[in-house]
Amino acid sequence: LTKLDGTAKGGMVFPIYRELGLPVRFVGTGEGIDDIAPFDKEAFVEGLFSSDGS
Repeated sequence: LTKLDGTAKGGMVFPIYRELGLPVRFVGTGEGIDDIAPFDKEAFVEGLFSSDGS
């Protein structure tokens, strides 16, 4: 999954998994190769419900 830093907070994660059954293993949070990180589902869900906008 790329561009997790978008304003939609990565809103495609759930539809991709639901429709295709593909697990998300890595995410891109920037533009460089060093910006690829393992996907942390707990942190992702926590970010969706955070009130600080991040």
